[in-house]
Amino acid sequence: MELSFNDPDKLVAVAHALSTRARADMLRLLSTRKMNVVEIAEQLGLPVSTVANNVKILEAAGLINTELLPATRGAMKVCSRNYDDIHFDFNVLKSLPKGEGALYQIELPIGHYSDCEVYPTCGLAGPDGFLCKEDEPALFYHPRHIDAQLIWFRKGYVEYLFPLEIPSGARVESMELSMEICSEAPNYDNNWPSDITLWVNGREVGCWTSPGDFGDRRGKLNPAWWSDTATQYGLLKTWRITKEKTMLDMVPVSDVTINDLNIKQRPSVRIRIGVKEDAVNKGGVNLFGKHFGDHEQEIRMKVHYVMD
Repeated sequence: MELSFNDPDKLVAVAHALSTRARADMLRLLSTRKMNVVEIAEQLGLPVSTVANNVKILEAAGLINTELLPATRGAMKVCSRNYDDIHFDFNVLKSLPKGEGALYQIELPIGHYSDCEVYPTCGLAGPDGFLCKEDEPALFYHPRHIDAQLIWFRKGYVEYLFPLEIPSGARVESMELSMEICSEAPNYDNNWPSDITLWVNGREVGCWTSPGDFGDRRGKLNPAWWSDTATQYGLLKTWRITKEKTMLDMVPVSDVTINDLNIKQRPSVRIRIGVKEDAVNKGGVNLFGKHFGDHEQEIRMKVHYVMD
């Protein structure tokens, strides 16, 4: 028996039928031969009425068949098992018809970077306070970095590995990456440009010059403990990589296409955000999680694909 979300009523009925030890034991007994309700009750040490009720549930789910056969006193209900194997398929994407489009979406917390190389000014903050001593790059590898909701550094990069759970026969049409981000200045400076570069699977896809490190008003999501004299919010930027080009907020920024990124050759996507050593404006990076800044999101990836 194959079960999936394509037939949710059937899936729920079977899951319910398998949800008690008594019904599981009944199916086990029926694996070798047919049995009537009285025989099942005797084997399991259960009242006949209890077994009869459970038989109705198993029959309604299609897991057993019953038939009434003549007996010494009237008729007896004889049960037989329908299936040796039951497979639950929770991957809706795998059953998409050929040529039909689908969307894979995942959000990765900003503290869950897999690699980094940062230079002061730098630091990590969480909802309840600083996560490490400021301007100590080595502490970016402290285990509590996963709790970060604000990350800042003057030079270098942070890198993330996004799992890519799409069917093996899928053809990726486009990818979107969105994040709240801005420059990094001491305290803050609204006029502090920074050339922030995005890489995907080791390929540079484009550069955005952030106009500043924004602190003229308080960020909408900032926790109460965060100082009014520090960075407050960023800008929500959306990169879109298609089969023709890469765009930032729908404005073309490079000729890199989705086919240049070798998406299908790996089960993950490697995203790097940083400031290059030869950048004209080395103004750093502030990266915001959903508990800082203005936008209640982490780093969001959307992958649009079709089935070949």
